Amino acid sequence: MIIFPAIDIKNKQCVRLKQGDFGQKTAYTIKPLEAALSYQKQGATWLHIIDLDGAESGVNKNQEVIQEIIKNTNLKIQLGGGIRSKEKIEELLELGVNRVIVGTYAIDMFDELKELVSTYQNRIIVSLDSKDGYVTKNGWQTTTDIKTTDFINTLASIGVDTVVVTDIAKDGMMIGPNFEQLIYLNNNTCINIIASGGVSSISDVKELQSNNLYGAIIGKALYIKALDLKEAIRCSQDESFPV
Repeated sequence: MIIFPAIDIKNKQCVRLKQGDFGQKTAYTIKPLEAALSYQKQGATWLHIIDLDGAESGVNKNQEVIQEIIKNTNLKIQLGGGIRSKEKIEELLELGVNRVIVGTYAIDMFDELKELVSTYQNRIIVSLDSKDGYVTKNGWQTTTDIKTTDFINTLASIGVDTVVVTDIAKDGMMIGPNFEQLIYLNNNTCINIIASGGVSSISDVKELQSNNLYGAIIGKALYIKALDLKEAIRCSQDESFPV
């Protein structure tokens, strides 16, 4: 299982939201590049970046910070947050982002998504923010009538091979992920599932790893030092690691 340390950026700062609520924001003093270099030093190979300005308004304001991370680390980058046009996706891929994460775009521009997946294959992944079993969009602010399970199957049918699944009720709450939903999706779809939201302990990592999840995103738990990244990475790769 791959551990994806997360950096959420707003106004060029590292921040975390609680339950996807922009009104419940915590800013941290560590700069995004400093955090990325620290994660690389601890053994991370991937970095999960969300541009929260983009997620909230659709305007990506943090590209300079993201370029700085790409230039100064060896980390593979998957980037999301307000990416809502084919042109922006292609621009970011040319910039050096390894995988672009789309959310609202996957719902509103489905036909374009099909074309992009056909062209770029596994460099396009989809983030599904789920609330009460339904997909949300527009930076978690709008709940659709689309069931999360149904949409994942639709995505698989057009060649999407990886989805990030976030249960908004768990995000930033330090209470563990929605294991029931994640394990069900992993066992009943043919798509890679990256768990996001609530991963906050080594036991959480072990539970996901033991159920063969493709990846786990860890954010707030690293900022507040509730979880050691080196230990989490070792646990994710070692089936005999004790809980």
